[in-house]
Order: sequence, then C-alpha cells, then structure tokens
Amino acid sequence: MEAKAIVKYVRMSSRKVELVLNLIRGKNVNEAFAILKYTPRDAAVVINKLLKSAVANAENNLDLDSNDLYVSEAYSCQGPTLKRFQPHAQGRAFSIKKRSSHITLVVKEKEN
Repeated sequence: MEAKAIVKYVRMSSRKVELVLNLIRGKNVNEAFAILKYTPRDAAVVINKLLKSAVANAENNLDLDSNDLYVSEAYSCQGPTLKRFQPHAQGRAFSIKKRSSHITLVVKEKEN
C-alpha cells in the first residue's frame, strides 16, 4: 500500500527542490521530518508540508500506521516558466526565467 501527495506550481526551481528530496528519499518518515526541520533551504518548508499531507493520506485513507512508513519515491518535475525582462543599459533587455516545479512524494509501509 502506498499513499501519495502532490504539490504543483511551487515557485522554486526543480533542481533546488531535488537537493532536499535527495536527503529524505528512502528514509523513515520520522527521520525525514527531523532532517527537514534542520535543513536551511526554502524547499524544506514546502517538502515538510507535503510529507505531512502524504502521511495524513496514508493514515486516513488507507489506515496505515505512521510509525511503519518510509519515503519510497520523491521527485520534482519542471513546471511552467514565467518569462520576465530586466532592462539594461543602452536599450538592451536581459531575460529572467522564473521557474516553477511540481513535487511528488510517495510513502509506503515497511514490510516486516
């Protein structure tokens, strides 16, 4: 049994999100919460909220025990990019790409 949680259109690059996801992939849920609590990146706040949602889905929808859960899959995909322009000297314009991402987190129950 597995429970999934997805957050879309997070205004953060998927490469930056992936750095935090690599820290918790394969870990026990309680250990993942502890890692996210002390990770000094903005993505950790979003992923912590997403992990809480995945655990709540597992408990309420599938009647799984939260102590036996672990993060089986964690990945981020690139979302739409907002294209903006920054004016520069002599009439030039430099493009700014404001990236977004879709984050997916799957928790499974450990098989004893």
